[in-house]
Amino acid sequence: MAWSNHSKEYEKLLEIGRPPNIAALFPNSRALIVSGRYIDRALLAKGQAMTIAANARSHLIIKGVLSAAQRAKAPCLIEIAKSEGGHDFYCMVNYWNLARQVDSLINELGLTIPVAVHADHYGIKSDKDLEYAKIQVPSMFEAGVTSIAIDASHLPDDKNLLASLAINPYIPKWAGLECEVGEIKGDVGLSTPEDALFLIQGLNAHNIHPDWIALNNGTTHGIQASSTGIQVDLTAKIHQAIKPYGVSGAQHGTSGNSTERLKRIAKETRTTKANVATALQMVLWGVEIDDYGNAILKNEALVKNKGQGLSEELWAEMVAFGEAKKLKAGDFKSLNLPFENKILSQPKAIRDRMAKGVEDFVYHLLTDVFSADQTAQLAYEAILKAGSHDPGLKAPRLEDPAEWTEAKILEKAKSLTGDKGPQGNYDD
Repeated sequence: MAWSNHSKEYEKLLEIGRPPNIAALFPNSRALIVSGRYIDRALLAKGQAMTIAANARSHLIIKGVLSAAQRAKAPCLIEIAKSEGGHDFYCMVNYWNLARQVDSLINELGLTIPVAVHADHYGIKSDKDLEYAKIQVPSMFEAGVTSIAIDASHLPDDKNLLASLAINPYIPKWAGLECEVGEIKGDVGLSTPEDALFLIQGLNAHNIHPDWIALNNGTTHGIQASSTGIQVDLTAKIHQAIKPYGVSGAQHGTSGNSTERLKRIAKETRTTKANVATALQMVLWGVEIDDYGNAILKNEALVKNKGQGLSEELWAEMVAFGEAKKLKAGDFKSLNLPFENKILSQPKAIRDRMAKGVEDFVYHLLTDVFSADQTAQLAYEAILKAGSHDPGLKAPRLEDPAEWTEAKILEKAKSLTGDKGPQGNYDD
């Protein structure tokens, strides 16, 4: 297929592949923004491959990631989490402006790769959160989101399932859907096959078919405090248990994991989506990182590479601000909000080198680690085959809804014995 965004083939993709909300918001756009389902399908078609879901804490991260994906000819997801860009946030990029930034940059750069706009970690921790979600989630899709992660993993297993069921009518049927079992806590409170099956079977009984499931499989968000990282064998075991339900894996907390471990996740599990957040922020700023993408600390402080990322003057200002606020290195992420406008007002040469640093880092991940290169073509083929913005489901309903009423869900949950680990704030 021709890669030109003026080819007849690309015109057809724009005509049939863009979801209704994207077509309405951007009627004259040349950006192929699609359901997250198509991203998953493309990586599954290649096999033993996953693509980046990049947390867009800055406009320049979006630019760098999209440029890298185009170079690699790989579809990708651009995402923001509720903690980053929800109603209580620390980034200027948010659920309601993300699609506009993605669309604008794709058109500005003349890109042709399929991209999903993903609402990452939409957390539901209480009945109050659930009621608010019924208002907020539709507004996010109205603003151009094409994929969402409903994260009720902070709740007990039965409440997680019931909350996921309750919010589903507010999510478009064509949208990419991710669920989560087990908070991302490192090597405590690890997910089990029984936990995952309980959630997936309960959803399946109600004709809800997630594209991805996120697990607590040994990693953490943010700067890694341990080298333990992702437990590949556990992940593979859980994915095998839920295989009949057609669910792929979403790997969270990739920053700080070794290249070798990430390659194993792609090759030995059914993971198609790899979330990357902290490493991209560090690369954008020009902070020194190790081979794992983890920030190198000196006396508990971040170290800036001279001539990379931010200007030295702006970095000094950010450090002084952080020190005045008594921020630890892992909390420097909160500087995204007060400094984004200053970052975007730097000289063009500085902005360009920041975006290029992200581009080169992501290109390496996509091609050398994730094996995602050349998968855009597979997404194109899936769109054309479906003839629609919705590729349909990967698996049928296998469970009897009569066995998954609320009363039976509460009863079934009593048999789950997995250790959820310590309480705490595990958002990022």
